[in-house]
Amino acid sequence: MEKFLKNDVFVTNDTCLDTDENRTMIITGPNMAGKSTFMRQVALIVLMTHIGSFVPAKSALVPIVDKVFTRVGANDDLTLNQSTFMVEMVEIAAIMNGATSKSLILLDEVGRGTATFDGLSIAWAIMEHITEKIRAKTLFATHYHELTELEGRLEGVKNYKFSVKELPDGIVFLRKITRGGANKSFGIEVAALAGIDSAVLERASELVSLLEKTDINASVFSKQEADEEAEKKIARERQTKAALKVASALKEVDMNNLTPLLAFDLVNELAKQIKESYE
Repeated sequence: MEKFLKNDVFVTNDTCLDTDENRTMIITGPNMAGKSTFMRQVALIVLMTHIGSFVPAKSALVPIVDKVFTRVGANDDLTLNQSTFMVEMVEIAAIMNGATSKSLILLDEVGRGTATFDGLSIAWAIMEHITEKIRAKTLFATHYHELTELEGRLEGVKNYKFSVKELPDGIVFLRKITRGGANKSFGIEVAALAGIDSAVLERASELVSLLEKTDINASVFSKQEADEEAEKKIARERQTKAALKVASALKEVDMNNLTPLLAFDLVNELAKQIKESYE
């Protein structure tokens, strides 16, 4: 990296992973800020240590790991008829089935290949499983800022972000990793650096403001809250079916031949069905 950076200085960063309070690093920040480079750096240093090689660091304490797993990049597989998301999920499944508490896992933007809510939910559930069940040392880079809520909810999870300096005419990547979660992805600013037309960027800014006001982000629940929400959904479906059944029964009633006694029995039966659907 230092050889390739002719007009820039390579910024060094520390890494702290252990088996207790620092098992998982959730890393947020804009594209091009250095998230993927940082994770590859950690994996390479671990591999170099295990072969007895020189390690490019002032000091390093590296534990023995049994396996290094990576899920980085986005590619489909035409030969196997697998979409980008399917390839991603197959690789994630292999990681979750093969990793142990002594493994090192690198995950880069898991869930980005599908709809936002689905991707966020899958990424959240994967992080819960790896952190609570597998307990492997994990670096997880993501643009799902909702995942920063996992710090405090899951033992061993810590939030980190790559710092960016905002200027009137754009942004400057500081390449430095610090504690905390990013609250902005700077996607429009990165698009500007790539040369996207200014009219498109202005329209994108308008849409971002609109979407932020409408709060389209998914509500993220704890396991208990998710279970409660699922039970509520089942109850609503049961109540809807009961209501449709009552409506169908009323539709078939012949009002001209309905006696007071029959009307009483009918209302009593329909009320019973509705009541049962709420129990």
